[in-house]
Amino acid sequence: MAAAPSDTEAITRKLSTADRFLPVWIGVAMLVGILLGKTVSGLDDLLSAVEVEGVSLPIALGLLVMMYPVLAKVRYDRLNTVAGDRRLLASSLLLNWVLGPALMFALAWIFLPDLPAYRTGLIIVGLARCIAMVIIWNDLACGDREAAAVLVAINSVFQVVMFAVLGWFYLSVLPGWLGLEQTDLDVSPWKIAASVLVFLGIPLLAGYLSRRLGEQAKGRDWYESTFLPRIGPWALYGLLFTIVILFALQGDQITSHPGDVARIALPLLAYFAVMWGGGYALGRASGMSYERTTTLAFTAAGNNFELAIAVAIATFGVTSGEALAGVVGPLIEVPVLVALVYVSLALRKRFPHRPDTRHDDVLSSART
Repeated sequence: MAAAPSDTEAITRKLSTADRFLPVWIGVAMLVGILLGKTVSGLDDLLSAVEVEGVSLPIALGLLVMMYPVLAKVRYDRLNTVAGDRRLLASSLLLNWVLGPALMFALAWIFLPDLPAYRTGLIIVGLARCIAMVIIWNDLACGDREAAAVLVAINSVFQVVMFAVLGWFYLSVLPGWLGLEQTDLDVSPWKIAASVLVFLGIPLLAGYLSRRLGEQAKGRDWYESTFLPRIGPWALYGLLFTIVILFALQGDQITSHPGDVARIALPLLAYFAVMWGGGYALGRASGMSYERTTTLAFTAAGNNFELAIAVAIATFGVTSGEALAGVVGPLIEVPVLVALVYVSLALRKRFPHRPDTRHDDVLSSART
């Protein structure tokens, strides 16, 4: 009698060919974007010009297409179970709004003491908590979709309220206390609110209405077995489109400063490793299920690169070192978090099965 497949093997078999080769497609998308930015004259200027209130419309389109299928999968009638999980909510707030900014501040000063522009850019990246791509990484790692929806919603609220305050503290107040160089950051909370509304509010509302109206019209079985598989692949298409556009916009910056990119990459690698590992260890030590531990780890490790880049460009200019540091963020984050998806799946078997986990839902979800 053949041995039963492990959780990781079972999940891998459910992945489509596109999902199995996700790192390859992402690498190709990054390369295509850089080549387009280098070879097509004026493309970066054209793409940069298509924006409203500092929000890049091509990137906004890609993120909306990317996030909608995942948010349409969320079972919104289960959100109350997440809201009642105080361990998860407290752990997420601690990691995202206490540890994350402080860790990036420390790493920026340790690795880049002689490069103030890059250092400031990294600190801004650390303040911009993820509300977009983390949903994709969480879903690929079979995390808790409902928990991810709640945590990114909380991050969005804190982002509007706390981004400018924490920017002032970490760039001006704390360096002054420590006798370090100080920097001013002038960013409007309304600009941050607009970013949150576009990148989270619109796809969240669309996903909620899709499930509510779809289930009312044809029932949950049809919605999850027929509708979700049809829209599922668009998450990957949106992700790849976003990456192409992002690197087409900033590819010239990256290729023109390879040495600087390498120096910026080191603290970023340390940051992602510590934040993801810390989130994973905290969830495991707190007795959370695999799904919620995974969600906690990825929401802690991810950053809102679009907001960080927009703030850096608006404050310091498109050719500034601060903007380059923001651009290097997704260059490092995307492949690292994709790799951590596979690490997370491999660690799944270390968690005992719990009645509240979504094992059957995950294996039957629209991934093919």
